Formats: sequence, structure tokens, C-alpha cells
Amino acid sequence: MQFESLSDFLAMGGYGFYVWLAFGVSAAAMIAVVVDSIVKRNAIFKSVARQSARQQRAQAAKEVTERL
Repeated sequence: MQFESLSDFLAMGGYGFYVWLAFGVSAAAMIAVVVDSIVKRNAIFKSVARQSARQQRAQAAKEVTERL
């Protein structure tokens, strides 16, 4: 489809509001998925780091008590 001007392109033959709203909602949903994935990944990494540190502290405490 060929448009004569930018305003004709944005109007999309009278359906521009619905077309651009659909694009906007889709883009917002994709951005939300990416942000949510990054936040959850960081939370998992922090959880694994805390668990690993806890295990190392427990192992160090066990070694100290075995020496006594």
C-alpha cells in the first residue's frame, strides 16, 4: 500500500488509532517480558550466591568443630 504523506501513513485509512494501539500494546508486552526475565534471572543468581555462601560457611564451621 502506498501513502501520499506521513499523515496518511499514520492515519492508515482511518484505522490508524487501532493499528498503532495494537503495535504499542504488543511492544509494551514484549518489553515487559524482557524486563521480567532480567529481574527474575538476577534474583536467581543472587539466591544461588546466597546458598553457596551459606554452604561454604557451614562447611567451614564443620571443619572448625572437627578440629576441636
